[in-house]
Amino acid sequence: MSLKSGKGAHRAPSRLRSPHAIGALGVAVTAAVLATLVPATAGTADPDHDAGTDPAPASVPHPERDWMGSTIARHETSGPGAAPRATRAGSVEGVDVSDHQGSVDWAALWDDNVRFAYVKATESTTYENPLFAAQYDGSFQQGMIRGAYHFALPDRSSGTRQADFFVSNGGDWSDDGKTLPPVLDLEYNPYGATCYGLTASQIVDWIGDFTARVKERTGRQPVIYTATGWWKTCTGNSAAFADRNPLWLARYAATPGALPAGWDTHTLWQYTSTGPLVGDHNRFNGSLAGLKALATG
Repeated sequence: MSLKSGKGAHRAPSRLRSPHAIGALGVAVTAAVLATLVPATAGTADPDHDAGTDPAPASVPHPERDWMGSTIARHETSGPGAAPRATRAGSVEGVDVSDHQGSVDWAALWDDNVRFAYVKATESTTYENPLFAAQYDGSFQQGMIRGAYHFALPDRSSGTRQADFFVSNGGDWSDDGKTLPPVLDLEYNPYGATCYGLTASQIVDWIGDFTARVKERTGRQPVIYTATGWWKTCTGNSAAFADRNPLWLARYAATPGALPAGWDTHTLWQYTSTGPLVGDHNRFNGSLAGLKALATG
């Protein structure tokens, strides 16, 4: 005899609970428990739960201390105060900022011939720079060409998910001649293992997913910011992105030095973390007309 279906079925009389029925019920319960455990185990590979049905991801411990280049000096030999040998006549001066800088004196930077700015927009899929709008709009109102960057944490969630979060929270691109392409900031893990506990092939795949999604959503290939040392260690010195993604090199020295595999030249160079007014200063490798062309696409 089977239990009734429909409303009230769970109230079956006790006389129906034969040893065989109880045994079958036990098997069903065990199967149900195992079914709930399997997805949980699989999900541990992606703490941000890309399926979109699990609890919200944990927040980043200290995003206010994670700015472009914040891990470079701790891991690579550098001369923070070294003056670049390239003159301003052959390049364009720029800065990058985050909430770490607070309120920025854009007029003073403009007077110091700074003509472009990149602003941190997001980190992982839980952090949005609370000063992003003020910094992004402030640089634009001063007359600078500006863009946004994402501080990547590849062990937190997929490249696709982080790209979506970035583009939806400041990382989009506008064809207005004043918006630089989005930037993917890849550097030493501020929270643990240098390469985020991932293999070189996993890192390369993650970058591929991120860059493909940004291109799909914005129409622009993102610039890749990185240091040659990290790139060699964590991607196996992959040359997979050199043909399509401009390089933003991080090296605090008088010259850019060796480049990651595949790139013949750098597009941007973060040459110091101790420059005037905001700390992080950069050079665009070309003229102002070239910088405008980069913004135009």
